[in-house]
Amino acid sequence: MTRGSLLLTHGAGGGVDAKDLAAIAKLLPEHGWQVALVEMPWRVAGKKVAPMPPKLDAAWREIVAAVRDELAVRVVFGGRSAGARVACRLAGELGADGVLALSFPLVPPGKGPDKSRIGELVLPVEAGLPVHVIRGRKDPFGSPDAVREALRGALGDKAADVRVDEAPGTHSFTNGPAVAESVAAWVTGPPFASP
Repeated sequence: MTRGSLLLTHGAGGGVDAKDLAAIAKLLPEHGWQVALVEMPWRVAGKKVAPMPPKLDAAWREIVAAVRDELAVRVVFGGRSAGARVACRLAGELGADGVLALSFPLVPPGKGPDKSRIGELVLPVEAGLPVHVIRGRKDPFGSPDAVREALRGALGDKAADVRVDEAPGTHSFTNGPAVAESVAAWVTGPPFASP
């Protein structure tokens, strides 16, 4: 029985062959979850630089519309880095049942808190969706603790509803299977444990 689908995309610096994405796609079916890895149109076209957020969002809307009927009733949007931002921005609008944010780029390296993207990360939480954030222990875009602190600042007590896990590595994870195990624990626990 398929318990759900994870629609998962990459970031601005890589494709769906990233170790963590591949490990998630391999492990989750063992737990009843289908994984659809999405190569964004700019990568398919052979471009090396991702377009600005409005174009990424437009592409995601088209992708979701095209594949929605092939997915399970329960669908989680997920992405790594820029892909996580897209998932967060559009989860509420497009009816996702949760968001997986891998290496969400909280604050660009060398920038101050005024450049924080916490507003995007809290959008699905404010829409009442479960959110799972996985951070590299030494991510220059913000440590797991920095993400927790930003969530508390933006959401108060509701920040406790967001699962923030740590994985080995920086903005690129060094242990794909560890990331996949963390995702599997999330999708097999509440609120996804019930059919």
